[in-house]
Amino acid sequence: MGAQVRALRMAAGISAGELAQRSGISRSMLSRIEHGLVSPSVEKLDGLAGGLNVPISRFFGDQPSRTDFSYVPAGRGIHVQRMGAVADYHYELLGHLLSGNLFVEPYLVTLLPGAEPYVTFQHPGLKFLHLLTGRVTYRYCAKTVSLTPGDSLLFDATALHGIEAIGDEPVSYLSVVFTLRE
Repeated sequence: MGAQVRALRMAAGISAGELAQRSGISRSMLSRIEHGLVSPSVEKLDGLAGGLNVPISRFFGDQPSRTDFSYVPAGRGIHVQRMGAVADYHYELLGHLLSGNLFVEPYLVTLLPGAEPYVTFQHPGLKFLHLLTGRVTYRYCAKTVSLTPGDSLLFDATALHGIEAIGDEPVSYLSVVFTLRE
C-alpha cells in the first residue's frame, strides 16, 4: 500500500511534506507508510485519499500487479496477418498489454498499391481510427464521412464499417481496437 501512496504522490507532482500537510498526518508517518514500515489506519488512508484527490478504494485495487508497458521503436512494429484481412491492407502491431481486463490492439495500417475499398469489417469492441496520410471515404453503417489527414473516428465495431472509396494516396491510418477480455 505504501508503494501505491508514493506512486500516486509522485504522479500528482507533490512533495511528501505537501501531502502530509494536505492529509493531516506527520511527514515522518507518511515516510513510514510509503516505505512499508507501518500499515495506515482507515482514518489515515482517508486523509491520504483526500490529500491525493482519489477515492479511498484506489488503495485497495490490484494496480501494482497491472502495470504493463509496451515500447515499440519507429518502424519496428510486428507485421501481422490478421484473420480475414483484406489484400494489400498492411497491419503493423504497435504495442500490446498483457494484464488487465481491457485488450488493446493498436495498428498502423497502410494501404499498399492495389488495395481496394472494403466496407464489411465487423468485429467486437470499440475502434478508434486516425487518418495519417491520404484521403478516404469511410462508411459506418449507413453513414459515410470524408477523412483527410488528422481526422479521427471512434465507433462501435460490431456494426459494418470500412473504407468505401480511396482518394489521395498513399493512405495510412492508426487503428486501435478495444475489447474486454473474457
